[in-house]
Amino acid sequence: MKALFCYDGPMYKDENGNYYDSILDDRMFERYFKVADKLKLVIRTRDTEASQAAKRMSRLSDPNITVCECPDLSSVTGLIAGTKAAKEILCREISEADLIFIRLPSVIGNLGVDLCRKQKKQYLIEVVGCPWDSYWNYSVKGKIVAPAAAQMMRSRVKKAPFVLYVTNRFLQSRYPTRGKSVSCSNVELMEMEESVLQRRLRKIESYTSDSVLTIGTAAGLDVPYKGQQFVIEAMGKLKKQGITQFRYSVIGGGTGDRLRRVAKANDVEDQVDIVGQLPHSEVFGWLDSIDIYAQPSRQEGLPRSVIEAMSRGIPCIGARTAGIPELLSDACIFSNGKNEIEEICACLLHMRDQETAKAMAKLNFREAKNYQRDLLAERRTRFFREYAGKV
Repeated sequence: MKALFCYDGPMYKDENGNYYDSILDDRMFERYFKVADKLKLVIRTRDTEASQAAKRMSRLSDPNITVCECPDLSSVTGLIAGTKAAKEILCREISEADLIFIRLPSVIGNLGVDLCRKQKKQYLIEVVGCPWDSYWNYSVKGKIVAPAAAQMMRSRVKKAPFVLYVTNRFLQSRYPTRGKSVSCSNVELMEMEESVLQRRLRKIESYTSDSVLTIGTAAGLDVPYKGQQFVIEAMGKLKKQGITQFRYSVIGGGTGDRLRRVAKANDVEDQVDIVGQLPHSEVFGWLDSIDIYAQPSRQEGLPRSVIEAMSRGIPCIGARTAGIPELLSDACIFSNGKNEIEEICACLLHMRDQETAKAMAKLNFREAKNYQRDLLAERRTRFFREYAGKV
């Protein structure tokens, strides 16, 4: 069977015609081959240099996966110039596909849903994020777009025959469906070894009152709603109180210039390390080097990076956003309101207590086991096969 995957992406294309990404890779796309022989991606692309892409991302190499480049519809100009061509591409590819997987939120995905309905084709929507949160927390212009974007997704998900949600509760409550649904995270951890937790506990036991603890966040560096600036502001507030035993290591794509300005404004430049993007193969080594993981996002689905941090036994703190409270203890959650900075400070200081940190390490490691690859793959494959059986 031929499957189609529709999503904004983007994927990155080098001068030799190879495609790359750090998440949309061969391993992630394996799930669709449980019900299909061939997979075509309708997705927007961005140019990149091969030498740089190879260092930061994985190359798409499966011969059964092909890429159909779609116009970039992520701006008003793009929508005006590219919608007609995008519709023609999607109309053709949808008509030729046996199975259609549409990832939302995405503009390409919205068009895909509409064309599937027009052609009376069965389709499956994967709900991986909240457009309201992403637009509302991005910019002033985003606040204008947010209500319409949320409503467009809400109406499409409601009418969808099959819907996979990456959260257990949050996205289901905001974007309910009348169709068949399943909760299944997009994160897939390999088998977890108990020795990882024991190493983490020994590390925590080595802390002294003078130890400098490293906080870490993995997220786009130039995306305001990822929230790293709030952690930096909290560190600035702690410094004014004479507390400087924290460093902040941030990884992710982007220049990081915005965060450098925030660090300078808060007088903590020497405490903030802008690492940049790492290949996924190096992320777990970086996680093992930090002491606290922070996810201060204003927009998420169920964050992969938090679950990966939990799988390394790292004490984690996070914002009361989307699926984050489904993962962490209430004591490790801070608000998105006016008291946010103070609450982040309190969470960080709380994690300096050895017994608290050890308790959180054990709790997180145990919770992360629910996201091991085999468990999720079985649930997802069963749902995919149910969908494929209706085609």
